[in-house]
Parts: sequence; structure tokens; C-alpha cells
Amino acid sequence: MSLRGAIACGVLAPTIACNTRGAESPEQGTAEVTRVAAPAESLVATVPGGVEIWFTLAREAKAADGTPCTDRTIEIRRGDTRVPVPLLYTGSAPEVVNDSTIRARLSNQCVPGDAYLVDLRTGRPVRER
Repeated sequence: MSLRGAIACGVLAPTIACNTRGAESPEQGTAEVTRVAAPAESLVATVPGGVEIWFTLAREAKAADGTPCTDRTIEIRRGDTRVPVPLLYTGSAPEVVNDSTIRARLSNQCVPGDAYLVDLRTGRPVRER
């Protein structure tokens, strides 16, 4: 892979996959780039008061047995305000606890982990005890 292709793959990796197979033409000096379809953003819950919970970013993963899955991030939306929930990928829809809190279960490589309570005003997740 050329330096230019390596840089393109490193910068664009969150949204595309880089195909480095096949010969590169010395005249072109670029790697083949193949787009990978990301799951669409999707509304997963609503809370009284006009709050919406959305799945946004995604990462593809595989369970220990090789079964593929998708872990998703959560974003809280209220009108034009968007609050991403940091560092929390989940494999299942969050559960509404009350008008200010949702519960989301952490997921890593298709394995459910600890449950987190997420403040709908700040987006801050706190591990549930």
C-alpha cells in the first residue's frame, strides 16, 4: 500500500474499509477503497417531555463462536439538542427508567456487560449497582 493509501485508510477507517489486495499502479499510487454500509440511525425509545433516544454510531463485532453482531452508541435528542452518551456501546435497546433516566447495558464483542443509568439531561452514564 502506498503512503497516500495508508493515510487515507487511517483517516477514513471509521467510515470505510480499505482493500489493500491487488497490485497498485506506480502511476496511480493509491489503494482501492471500498465503502461499507453503516447501519442507519434509528429511534429506539421516547420519554415524556419530547426526549428521544437514538442509536447512532455502530461497530461490527463477533461473538466467541464467530456469530456477527453490531454494538451501537446512544444519543439523546431533545428538539435541536443532541447529547451523545460517551463510551457506551450497547447491543440492545435501552430501557426507560423514568422521565430523567434510561438504563443501557454495555456490550463488547456481543457480550452483555454491566448496566448503566444514563442521565437524560447530561448523557452521563453511571454504572448501576
